[in-house]
Amino acid sequence: MKGHIFSPIATITALLLLAACQEQTSPPVNTTPLPSVAAPPYICDYIPLGAVQLMTGIREPIVKGNFDLTVGKELDGKNYGTGGCWIYQPTGNKSKVLQISLSPAGSKQEVEWEISQGAKPLPEIIPGAIGHYSQDGSADNAQASAVLVHGLNEVIVDLIHGVKGRDNAADAAALMELIAPKLIPGATPTTEKTRD
Repeated sequence: MKGHIFSPIATITALLLLAACQEQTSPPVNTTPLPSVAAPPYICDYIPLGAVQLMTGIREPIVKGNFDLTVGKELDGKNYGTGGCWIYQPTGNKSKVLQISLSPAGSKQEVEWEISQGAKPLPEIIPGAIGHYSQDGSADNAQASAVLVHGLNEVIVDLIHGVKGRDNAADAAALMELIAPKLIPGATPTTEKTRD
């Protein structure tokens, strides 16, 4: 008789444990697109924190770096900037999740070659600029990058560890749209358009 008394209790306990385990699964992925307009607060003076939080899933990242948009004028009278912004996980191994770099290493031919190899062309962000973006590796790999070249200036968004379940390539492209007009010295953004 005792076995029969405990059997329903054991079944109920097992069902409650199963339900509790199912409730502990990770929360749904935030698939909200990055904003179409950069807004404060900014990290590294030019990168919108809200966009970084969405694309990395990290609320309080560790941030290092800065940009110098006048270095070319100061060094040799040319219009280019340099610098970088590195974003790290705040806990655990504190690995790098995102980096943005600006350098006078722009090459339109390199961008055209990447597009010929399957990278998607970026929309026109700055008149006269050319760029591409892509997902790195397999479709479920949360790495992506975007590159934009304008004159001597090259901006690279390298999403090393994005959020699985988000469109990481679209995130890299959207961040480029937000930051390139601010990071490229003397750039005039293309007329604002709505993004799908």
